Order: sequence, then structure tokens, then C-alpha cells
Amino acid sequence: MKLVINKNELKATVAYTIQRAGYKFIVDRNTGQESFVKILNSTGYPRFHLYLEENGDNIALNLHLDQKKPLYKGQKAHSGEYEGDVVAEEMNRLKSLLV
Repeated sequence: MKLVINKNELKATVAYTIQRAGYKFIVDRNTGQESFVKILNSTGYPRFHLYLEENGDNIALNLHLDQKKPLYKGQKAHSGEYEGDVVAEEMNRLKSLLV
């Protein structure tokens, strides 16, 4: 699920707010891509996975729910939910904290 927010509407910096919302900053060991995760239980999955992308005056938040870890080393495919009530509820929560 994607949400675009104008930087001028933000209450505070996105990274600060995201971390205060329970997300942890991570860097993918294979690709070097930066993102944030919010782990929902002690096994590490399911977890919310959030990517940020700046484009001019806008910041795009791209959120999905990883249901489980990829089964094989090097495999990128996972059971991810990109839409649905759970993802929409979390995106609305983040939006309310940001603007």
C-alpha cells in the first residue's frame, strides 16, 4: 500500500516518527536497500515492512506485511500482503502520526 505525503505537511521528520511508531531501521545485506520493519512477535514474522522514497517535495511510504520469512537462502519471494484491512489500518496509524 502506498501513501504520498507532502514534506510541508509533516509534524516531524519521517524517520524519527517512524521509529517512534515502533519501526526499526534496517539495511538489506544483499542489495543495500534501506527500509524499516515493525516486528509483530518474537519469531520476527509477521512484520510490517516500510520503504520510503523522496521525490521533490513528496515522500512516498510503501508498506506491506511480510507473513513469513523466505524459505530458501537468496530467495526474495515471501508471503506478503500489500493490501487489506491490517495493512490499511497500519498505514492510517502512520499517517495520523506524520500529518
